[in-house]
Amino acid sequence: MGKFLDFIYQDFKYKLYVPGEYNLDKESPLLVMLHGCGQDPDDFAAGTNMNTLAEKEKFLVLYPDMNHPLNLSDLAGYNPFGCWNWFLDKNQHRGEGHPKLIYEIINEVKSKYKIDSNKVYAAGLSAGGSLACILGVTYPDVFNGIGICSGLAYDAANVFFLTDPMAEEAKKRMEKGVPDPYECGNSAFQEMGEYKKKIRVIVFHGIYDTTVHPINGQQVIIQWAQTNFLVEGGIGLADVTPALVKSDIIDGKVCTQHVYNGGDSEPLLELWMIDKMGHTWSGGSSNGSYTDPSGPNATEIIWNFFSKQQQQPEEKLIETPANTLVPSSVNPQDEPPSETPKKNFLSILLSKLRKKKN
Repeated sequence: MGKFLDFIYQDFKYKLYVPGEYNLDKESPLLVMLHGCGQDPDDFAAGTNMNTLAEKEKFLVLYPDMNHPLNLSDLAGYNPFGCWNWFLDKNQHRGEGHPKLIYEIINEVKSKYKIDSNKVYAAGLSAGGSLACILGVTYPDVFNGIGICSGLAYDAANVFFLTDPMAEEAKKRMEKGVPDPYECGNSAFQEMGEYKKKIRVIVFHGIYDTTVHPINGQQVIIQWAQTNFLVEGGIGLADVTPALVKSDIIDGKVCTQHVYNGGDSEPLLELWMIDKMGHTWSGGSSNGSYTDPSGPNATEIIWNFFSKQQQQPEEKLIETPANTLVPSSVNPQDEPPSETPKKNFLSILLSKLRKKKN
């Protein structure tokens, strides 16, 4: 078996899983796993079972830990609940705050182990998912794939504690989404600066998520579709129409997988909306917090997406045209949906946004 090692960088702890068959003479992939609020690396590793998969697939897993003492010289780096402060401006830019911290920890790992720089990825849950999104924007030259579970789009909120000490803006975005995800996409494109690059992104969100409303999962896709569209040289608004929609029932949960292609017609983005699932890691283990053991296995699906294997769950997915009625999210003011399939909410959302733009 592999080793789950403890390290400290500055005043931040982190853990690193090194598989038992790690080859000193061969470069290995590295996956950065960012926990949610109230979690730590051990809890997150146990709940996602990512180390078990890493042992099988022979990649290293880095778990930065947000739980650390208050440092008065870095208030943006502290959170009493162990949440990554994705909503603070300092943590949304290259060379600053959390992005800089993660980048430097990755470099420290690279100084100890042989890492394939073309196979570095990041994934996270909730606040960790939002930070993973930020990492893809601030360090596109470092990351080659991003996984966002129950997270928010880049620049979803920009809180200043002097004027908003309770971070009400962040709470509002978590409950209702952003006014215009296309603008988030434009902001992300500008933030990339000279490091602009298309990023492959996979998103998981529970339709019954009452902590981060499922509209955010769909807006993350719009943000990244717009960002990648601009990177490709596009002008105006990206056409966020899925190239393929697949639906299935796994362990009693209806799930829909939306696949979006880039300008080269190759799959670039994926959105998984899971019915009857709340603010949890889909297909996780009850050994960790914020997990739902039923439903599609997010751990395996995310890794397959990163490694471009594009494997499907054991249950065969039923392919449906992109405009087929499929279960999806609900309006923030509505009650959770019943088991009856709803009209594709993303299409409705895009239509309203385009009317607003016009």
